[in-house]
Amino acid sequence: MFRFAQICWLAGVAGCCGVAGLTWPEQVRAQTSDRQATSSNRPGAPALRTGTPSYVAQAAQTSASRNQVASPDAVDEPAAATRRRSGAISTGQPPRASQPVRSSRLRGITQRDVRAPQPTITALPPPLPPAPEPRKRKRPEEDPYAPLGLRLGNVILRPAITGSGGYDTNPSRVSGASKGSLFSRTEGELGIQSDWNVHELTGMLRGGYSRYYRDDTASRPDAEGNMSLRLDATRDTRILLESRLRLDTQRPGSPDLSAAVQGRPITWNYGAAAGITHDVNRLQFTLRGAVDRQDYEDADLSNGQKLSQADRNQTQYGLRLRAAYEVTPGFKPFVQAEVDTRQFDEKVDSSGYMRSSDGYTARLGSTFEISRMLTGEVSVGYQDRKYEDGRLKNLRGIVGDAAILWTPTPLTTVTLRGTSELGDTTIPGSSGTTARRVNLEVAHALRRNITVTGFAGYGRTEYDGQDLREGLSTIGARLEYKLTRTFSVRASFTHERLNSTNQGSDYTANIAQVGLRVQF
Repeated sequence: MFRFAQICWLAGVAGCCGVAGLTWPEQVRAQTSDRQATSSNRPGAPALRTGTPSYVAQAAQTSASRNQVASPDAVDEPAAATRRRSGAISTGQPPRASQPVRSSRLRGITQRDVRAPQPTITALPPPLPPAPEPRKRKRPEEDPYAPLGLRLGNVILRPAITGSGGYDTNPSRVSGASKGSLFSRTEGELGIQSDWNVHELTGMLRGGYSRYYRDDTASRPDAEGNMSLRLDATRDTRILLESRLRLDTQRPGSPDLSAAVQGRPITWNYGAAAGITHDVNRLQFTLRGAVDRQDYEDADLSNGQKLSQADRNQTQYGLRLRAAYEVTPGFKPFVQAEVDTRQFDEKVDSSGYMRSSDGYTARLGSTFEISRMLTGEVSVGYQDRKYEDGRLKNLRGIVGDAAILWTPTPLTTVTLRGTSELGDTTIPGSSGTTARRVNLEVAHALRRNITVTGFAGYGRTEYDGQDLREGLSTIGARLEYKLTRTFSVRASFTHERLNSTNQGSDYTANIAQVGLRVQF
């Protein structure tokens, strides 16, 4: 630091002298030499450089060799002489200042290598083959033994034929000692299901005939069926069309038969309905009109004559309005009001009564679905029926319907059905009947193709104004073994018992049968 101050001071003095035209005073030189000597002799002081660095001297010599003849005014101008004098700091560059710095630890040069130009792309590479789709696990079928059906356009038909044989201990369902008989039964079914984008057609038709070899008068047919068509007029409006049919027979000891008859007279019940359903958000309105017809066949008496039952033939007209509200997707309560009229073909029956009547019914119920394990519909109401004949008092009572399906396990299904309704009769002095029925069925799959079903039922019929009651109980079991989708073996056993306050109407029957079913 001290040396740097000296150099700066000397340079300033020399500059001032040069400007003034003065020469370097010798005294100043002597003082400077003395100061340098004094500082060099100072103990511990660093030695000052007295000469000129070698590269500066080389540069001066080179410049001198290039200009051997000095300028004539170099000696006369002190400032020029001072500028040409060698100093401690040089403005020149070292000889190798432009060369890259090298190190013994570096391999090659420190500058980045120049990369070769990329090749020119003339065409795109061929596309890679598509990756194989992941293998999806096939969903198991709900029922691998269910029939596939026959497709007729956009409608699927599921026909089936069942042939069976068995033994019935009381074919005619008569009181007291009875004569059992072997029997054969032939039954046919047809299921209908549409496969349309809009609208829907569903239906089931079933018919059968039982022939008893030892008691031909007990042979009888039976059938039932229904068909429904839904037309989607708009998103919120649907038109509903329905038809139904039921064929049954009367047992010889029925209270409505005024005399002992031979065989089993046939009864027909059939009808149709049309309605419209409209949704307003969660509120649903349904208006439905129905027409039902009931016909009775004349019965054969033991003396060969005919017992006319034309006075029991009737036609019923009904109009029903239902309002339902969807509280949740699985709970929809409803309120329903219905009016109907029953018109008999003959104004006065064989007992001299006018049986035509008008009925008024109010119901309250709900459809429900609880976690897909418990579903169904339950309704209960009250009906008041007024007859045209003033001698017959109004028939009033509780009416209702119940259909509950419970699936506690994937292999077990429990079905409960119940109904309560008011009916007609031809017994003198009685306004009508109150019939209540309940049926319980439990089906369990031992294997995917073996199902065991136990069932029990009870029905009670009371005749208004008469001390007459009948109770029918049934209990039994069925077994179905599905060999393939097409063939299955069925076997069943049923016990029936009727208890009646009417003398000579009680009976007991046991029926066992086994058969082969063919379905498509």
